[in-house]
Formats: sequence, structure tokens, C-alpha cells
Amino acid sequence: MSSYKPPYTITNKILKTVSNIVELISELNHVKKELATPKLRKKNRIKSITGTLQIEGNSFTEEKVTNVINGKTVLGTVREIEEVKGAIEAYDYLEKYDYKKEKDLLLAHKFLMQNILNNAGSYRHSNVGVGGKDGVTHVAPPPNMVPQLMGDLFEWLKDTDDHLLVASCVFHYEFEFIHPFSDGNGRVGRLWQSVILNQYKSIFGAIPIESVVRENQEAYYKALEDAGSIGESTPFVEFMLEIILKTLTKVKKENVPKNVPKNVPLKRLDKIVNMMKKDKSITALELADKLGVTDKTIKRDIAKLKDEKRVVRVGSLKSGHWEVIDEI
Repeated sequence: MSSYKPPYTITNKILKTVSNIVELISELNHVKKELATPKLRKKNRIKSITGTLQIEGNSFTEEKVTNVINGKTVLGTVREIEEVKGAIEAYDYLEKYDYKKEKDLLLAHKFLMQNILNNAGSYRHSNVGVGGKDGVTHVAPPPNMVPQLMGDLFEWLKDTDDHLLVASCVFHYEFEFIHPFSDGNGRVGRLWQSVILNQYKSIFGAIPIESVVRENQEAYYKALEDAGSIGESTPFVEFMLEIILKTLTKVKKENVPKNVPKNVPLKRLDKIVNMMKKDKSITALELADKLGVTDKTIKRDIAKLKDEKRVVRVGSLKSGHWEVIDEI
């Protein structure tokens, strides 16, 4: 176990938001197939790339980013175009990074900045300050400390027992505090949080958290500053968890099928799945009795679960059993 532990406090707000996120992820199990389609994954990936670049001042819209992906000619500065190309390459690799490996983070920076910086993929060798409305708001640690600080941070990430939802936010803040690169720190920090979240649940590889950060950009910077002013990442962790919750809520609103019957509540479907996990031989009559609904209602619910490929019946109705298909 690493002896280093970033300073932060697990507050009631953090616990409540984590609980809400976990519950919402369970509900989104109903649309995981839709989110996994190449078309929707591409659309959301474009939102992520556009959002993270716009935070850094890139003027490209989702339409322009799409055109770059499709190999079309676009108008823009050389730097803006190279930023988009670098982000496309870095995000295309999102599912392949090992979130615990420092060398993979360096690779992500190389992808992002390879045609912009001479030292892409390497830590900085000079002092840097982070600017805000009132000038420099944060002076990063000196360059000779960066390798040790980043090593400690990755050791903590490997060893921490904290929920990955929380750990992803803590890492994001600590990374920005260290500011290990001469440029591209914001982009890498946001990308690596998505990498960590993707390790927790694969749905995060297909949702555009960065675009929601972009919509709340001022609050994002304020949360970074608030954390810096008290010397721990707690305000930033609370903020980023809220952003994750907002993103999932938005995804649910946009993607939950509109043809789901009103008399098939999503929470009841989840309860049926959980009951089948605990008792694979449970009958429709037993489910109806436990949930206080009619046999006809349960049969309709089960048909819905089968259509969504959440459960399958193995064997006959009399002697068979239920198999619950792996969730997100």
C-alpha cells in the first residue's frame, strides 16, 4: 500500500451523490444496447472531444469535429485542427488505456499534443502557473518534483479502497494541482477521469461527461479554485460527482425508449432482476405476490426484460430457471 494519500473528506453530499449515480447507472441498463451502437458512441465521443477542447479555447463545433473525423476539409487555425486530430486519436484509445499505468497517461498526452509540443508525452522541465480572472491562481510544484508527485499519485490510485467514482475525481484534481505538462493538462485530466470511470462501468466510455463540464465551465474552474484554497480536493470531488450525475440524467432523458409502457416502472423491473439473481427458480406467481401486482402484470414485465435481453429462461417453465445477463 502507498503511504501517500491525497487530502480529501468523504462528506454526506459525496455519499448521497455516489448513491444516486449508482442507482441511475442501474436504470440505464435498459438502454445499454442503444448507447453501445457505433452511431451513438461516435456522436457522444464527438461531444466529449468538442467539449474538452472548447474549455481550452478551441472554437471548433461538433459539426467541424465531425468533418475532421470524416476526413473533410475544414476552416480553422493549424493549432485548432491539430488539437482536434490529437483529441480524436487520444479518445479512440480510451478503452485500451490501463488507468493504473503512468506510462499510459504519458501516451495519452503524446496523442493529444504530438503535433503541438516538441516534448509531447514527457513531463515539463520548467515552472508553470495557472491563470484565472485575477491573474495567476495557482503556482504548480517545481518541475524536479513532478516525477515523484505523479509516481505517488499513481501508487495511491492503484492501492486506494475508495469507490472509483470518488477516486476518479480526486485523481483529476490532484493531477491539475501538479500540472505535470507544459501544456494540455486540462485535456489529460478530464480524459483520465473518463478512463478511470470506464474501468468502473463501461457505460462511461460512451457518455460525454466533458460536454457537460463545458456547459458548467465557470463552476468547474471555481471548484478547482475552492479546492486549492482549502488545501484538499473535497469541493472539486463534490462538483465532479454532480457533473457525472447530470450527464447520466441527460443520457437517460435522451435515450430511454419512449415506448416503455407506463405500467412497467423501471424500478420494478430492477426489483424483478434482483429477485431472480437471489432465487433463480422463483416463479411468476411468487414475483407477483412479493411485488403486490397481478400475474398478468408480472408476465408482461418478464416479457419486457426478455426483449431487453436482461434475463433468459433456461429450461421449461416447470423445472427451468432464470439467468440474469451481466449488467453494465
